[in-house]
Amino acid sequence: MKLLRMIFKIDILPRTAQRLFCQRRCTLTRALVIVILTVLVVFGILNYRNGHVIRNVDRVTRHPPPTPYTTCNSLHNRPLSNKGPHNHNVQGDLKIGRKVLIVVETPFSRNAKNIAIGMESARFVYKIVEGNKIPTLTHMGKGRFGIVIFETINLYMTLDDWSRQLIDKYCYEFKVGMIFFMKPQNDNGVSMEKFPDFSLTVHYNVGIKEYKLNPDSRVWRITKPGEIVSETFPEGEWAVFHFNHSTFEPLASAIQIASFYDDYEPSAANSNKTVYPAILDKGENDGIRRVFFGQDFSFWLHSLMLLDSISYLSYGMISLSLERYIQIDIDDIFVAAIGTRMKADDVVALVESQSRLQESVEGFHFMLGFSGWYYQHGNEEENLGDRTLLEYKDHFHWFPHMWRHEQPHKFSQDELLNNMNLNYQFAKENGISVMDQYAVAPHHSGVFPVHDPVYTAWKTVWDIKVTSTEEYPRLHPAWGRKGFVHRGIMVLPRQTCGLFTHTYLLDSYPGGPGRLEKSIHGGELFKTFLYNPLNIYMTHLSNYGNDRLALYTFESVIKFVQCWTNLKLKQGTPMDHAIKYFDMFPEEQMPQWRNPCDSEKHMEIWSANKTCDRFPKFLVVGPQKTGTTALYTFLSMHPWIRSNFPSKESFEEVQFFNGNNYFNGIDWYLEYFPHPQDKHEYLFEKSAAYFDNILVPKRVHNLLPNSKIICILISPAKRAYSWYQHMRAHNDPVAVNYTFNEVVSASDSAPREVKALRNRCLLPGEYAHHLERWLDHFSYRQIHIIDGEQLKDNPIGVMDEVQKFLGIEKYLNYTSIVRYDSKKGFYCQVLSDNKNKCLGRSKGRQYNPMDEESEDFLKKYYHKHNTALVQLLGKLKIREPAWLKDYTNTAR
Repeated sequence: MKLLRMIFKIDILPRTAQRLFCQRRCTLTRALVIVILTVLVVFGILNYRNGHVIRNVDRVTRHPPPTPYTTCNSLHNRPLSNKGPHNHNVQGDLKIGRKVLIVVETPFSRNAKNIAIGMESARFVYKIVEGNKIPTLTHMGKGRFGIVIFETINLYMTLDDWSRQLIDKYCYEFKVGMIFFMKPQNDNGVSMEKFPDFSLTVHYNVGIKEYKLNPDSRVWRITKPGEIVSETFPEGEWAVFHFNHSTFEPLASAIQIASFYDDYEPSAANSNKTVYPAILDKGENDGIRRVFFGQDFSFWLHSLMLLDSISYLSYGMISLSLERYIQIDIDDIFVAAIGTRMKADDVVALVESQSRLQESVEGFHFMLGFSGWYYQHGNEEENLGDRTLLEYKDHFHWFPHMWRHEQPHKFSQDELLNNMNLNYQFAKENGISVMDQYAVAPHHSGVFPVHDPVYTAWKTVWDIKVTSTEEYPRLHPAWGRKGFVHRGIMVLPRQTCGLFTHTYLLDSYPGGPGRLEKSIHGGELFKTFLYNPLNIYMTHLSNYGNDRLALYTFESVIKFVQCWTNLKLKQGTPMDHAIKYFDMFPEEQMPQWRNPCDSEKHMEIWSANKTCDRFPKFLVVGPQKTGTTALYTFLSMHPWIRSNFPSKESFEEVQFFNGNNYFNGIDWYLEYFPHPQDKHEYLFEKSAAYFDNILVPKRVHNLLPNSKIICILISPAKRAYSWYQHMRAHNDPVAVNYTFNEVVSASDSAPREVKALRNRCLLPGEYAHHLERWLDHFSYRQIHIIDGEQLKDNPIGVMDEVQKFLGIEKYLNYTSIVRYDSKKGFYCQVLSDNKNKCLGRSKGRQYNPMDEESEDFLKKYYHKHNTALVQLLGKLKIREPAWLKDYTNTAR
């Protein structure tokens, strides 16, 4: 009882509990309750983790950790290792593009999908077409494609004569190579097919073993010959090639295994002879170079061989760098359930592994992300492991997590500042040097979807300039992850390696140990090294204790990369990586905001006080000077339609998607919209400059893919003149000092300010061109086009059509609430006192008619654009506006 009273004195239990239990007389029941509560409280305090209790995990009796893969023939074969990567670049001007043409039977076949994923992973620009649908191959005397890949050789052979001659002529004249894959035949046993056009014979359904590459071929650049694939491929999986012409060169050889039929026909036995499952046609026959693969793209080694074949056949035009930057983060330092944390010997093993990896990876150091609150929260052995980590702290690079591993999106900026300052003090007190200006948020919380307070707190406390996440733009597919920049912090794409917080024993690896082996030996993990110029890998503390799976995984895959490739692995600081990454992919600096509400994973790391209901359901996108403000006013009269809040800078327009406001992020955008009072309400935004902005359609679709789009079209000549008069009324120097005709007919040698006004007058009126861009991202069913003249003359009818398009259940009859105002010259809202409420002074402005010379110029200028618009609207079965009638016959 004395012990319990001491516990209560230090306030482990609240004072009410002290008064309840700690009195002079205690019954046996009361004493038992006290003991149980005390145990529970102490247990909870010792194991509290981020608002929930992590159970102790009984540590399984440790077997010796698995030994990393180290066998590598090429490292012991000096003639092979000295050959080095070949340079495919040639002197002279190549008249081909850096684009890959892929011809497939169907884009939905497994092989077609795998080839496309390979191109996506390598970030090659490509186009997929089916069979005979060959696209335009040249543009202005230059080839559009640098390589042509056929899903199967049979697809090439069955092209119609015109398509095949077109492809052959193009490849011959522009020195463009071809690549063919083979697929097994359906017949039983080994079959043979001759291809006289290539002087080639193919044996199908062959079984092979001991697959190896020709070390003398100049095709190899990334690929390092010298290794032998240990796998045996049974009969039915491969095709091999037979040739007797000097134009052919083996790229790979193998041993053919005994056929099932050899037991019955010994004379036909083909076992244990060398065959060629991949060959190069050097073009000596017909001037076209080709590579033939004896299986589809599912064979892991074909990933390397295809990259090198593309580089070789395109003369280095379509190629990847040999440099690969890697960074291995160890998240959750000091954070793990008791029984799964690192011990002192695990820390020593980490240091030793780092030393071995430094022999293969220039500048390598493990990056350790710490949450200081959990220091010394394990059992006795694990607490010694914590202390050993600090003893070896100078061997590693460190970065901050959160103090108690909280998810940042759940906290305000002040709370985050306090939290990070505690971690900062912990680092200072324990001599942990954090100098890389890099941080990672637990569970990627707050990085994307963006929670602005974490960005601000990072900058304030740690001066963070770089972070990483696997969530942008989404978790899957892994090869689609990108980087972006927000609030001055560079966000890099992060990769997984198959190991997570719950993966710390080899025998319990999801899918079995064989799945991990496959990922390392040519599978998913290996391919991240192959395709990505920068890989930041996410791992966790528990992966380095227990079976030390992370050490096994990375030492094995890096050795495998070293055996099979000429890639040069290196590590810099996170800032080095960020600068390098955005130098390679500068277009990614601009973020592409996606809707968190479309992803369950993103909703889990989006702040609870944010709601999907505030996203607008439709947008009025312009163009300017066509009546968008009038439409905005009519829409706002509807009781179920609510607009965005006005902006101080741009009045009723938010102008989020078309300028610098976009970089303020989703939270900034949502603040312009009210919380809906009813689930039936429709929120909308009107920003008229969206229509002709090249970036806007894609940005809108990324964030609001299900939104509806409303455009208003008037005569483009009338729109151009209205814009000029608008600028003149605002005392624009060019509009005041130049006539309308001088502006619209200005040449490209005119002063920059004149050309700028000319473009703002003319370009938005090229309606078909801009609508096509919107239709690249939205279905025509999502786009509603209003005739601007009808909106002016018959707004009641137009608003009926708009309500039908939006699908609003509550119909509003505008007859009773709008009235024509003869003074203004357009319809205005009727107020309760029977007075009209019209648009502002700038609307309905009167000015002199357009001069005839300008009318003639604009009629000629817009003729082809208006004709294209008639054709487009006809294709979409949309009734063209009355002002387009003159162009209908021309278009037809």
